[in-house]
Amino acid sequence: MTQPADQADAANVSSPAVTSKYPINDRVLRALEVSKRGCDELLPEGDWLAKLARSDATGVPLRIKLGLDPTAPDIHIGHTVVLNKLRQLQDLGHTVIFLIGDFTSMIGDPSGRNTTRPPLTREQIEANAKTYYAQASLVLDPARTEIRYNSEWSDPLGARGMIQLAAKYTVARMMERNDFSERFKAGTPISVHEFLYPLMQGYDSVALKSDLELGGTDQKFNLLVGRALQSEYGQEPQCVLTMPLLEGLDGIEKMSKSKGNYVGITEPANDMFAKLLSISDTLMWKYFTLLSFRSETEIAVLRSEVQAGRNPKDVKVLLAKEITARFHDAAAADAAELDFNHRARGGVPDEIDEVSLSGAPLGIAAVLKQARLAPSGSEAMRLIDGHGVRVDGATVSDKGLKLAAGTYVVQVGKRKFARVTLS
Repeated sequence: MTQPADQADAANVSSPAVTSKYPINDRVLRALEVSKRGCDELLPEGDWLAKLARSDATGVPLRIKLGLDPTAPDIHIGHTVVLNKLRQLQDLGHTVIFLIGDFTSMIGDPSGRNTTRPPLTREQIEANAKTYYAQASLVLDPARTEIRYNSEWSDPLGARGMIQLAAKYTVARMMERNDFSERFKAGTPISVHEFLYPLMQGYDSVALKSDLELGGTDQKFNLLVGRALQSEYGQEPQCVLTMPLLEGLDGIEKMSKSKGNYVGITEPANDMFAKLLSISDTLMWKYFTLLSFRSETEIAVLRSEVQAGRNPKDVKVLLAKEITARFHDAAAADAAELDFNHRARGGVPDEIDEVSLSGAPLGIAAVLKQARLAPSGSEAMRLIDGHGVRVDGATVSDKGLKLAAGTYVVQVGKRKFARVTLS
């Protein structure tokens, strides 16, 4: 069965464009290992290995691009999955380009959408863009990061240039894209301007002469368009590296502010630490792989220790402290741990009700009702609105919060407690 362009796109990733005439030494193999850690796909791997070998031999750093559209004012740790990869490649000595899509934001990225995404106004874009790089700099090394805006080359392109660009990609190839083909089959409207988004993102790669572009798995089609357009413009095609989408605190849905399952990178240290401790013991390992800067060997040792009987919460504390320290500092992470322990233990009676519930992930209102901490779902919502509910010492402010499988100390007011185990 033929796979859609999002899944295969063999025409864009087939024959190697880079000659492997440089030695493949241990440094090159290590760089390939760093590149592949936690990634979903690296296409074509042979081309990337050849680029790494050439860079190692010539001393010329590769140009690595990540584009983010400023569609919201803040970044959460789900966004930092690709930022972490960018930092790892930056630490290998390559040139990192943090591209703010101020032009493409006005089009609206249709990736993964079953409806047309509303474009942002120039005012919204400018307001959001002001905070993006400052937040990204909490992960990247600002001194070694090239920050660019795609309006630099997209605005001067003009109508004539846009028509010439559009002539380099066919409608048939565009319709191979999953979300376009599914919407077309379903009779859901597709606006012509949506075809421009992957073209303009691809043209960014031409303008920046990128060697590698990073993105989430939902960006694969757009990244491959960049590779195809570079060939059309006589450039060596970029390689494509996609990273998995990070599940949120509920362990089910992709991390998203709209779903309330996120950890914002500008949140107070105490809240960040407490939220990270709320993830399931299973999801913890994916967070280690995608968010931690510990080596894979260290993570493997920790996993072995848990399998041998070590309390997984002890290991989860290491993860929560590492991430909290990254976005605050080590002292703040230590203080957050002390605060968490004080709130989770100091105010908890020696004997509290033990409650077992099934159906994880379970909404917080349902947890309160089923654990007999609230008489009804509506009363549970009222308690949350009044900041009277805590989970493991952290105040619950999101009525949409879902608790994954695990054990939690749930508190209502000053006197109602239950140790809730969800399965």
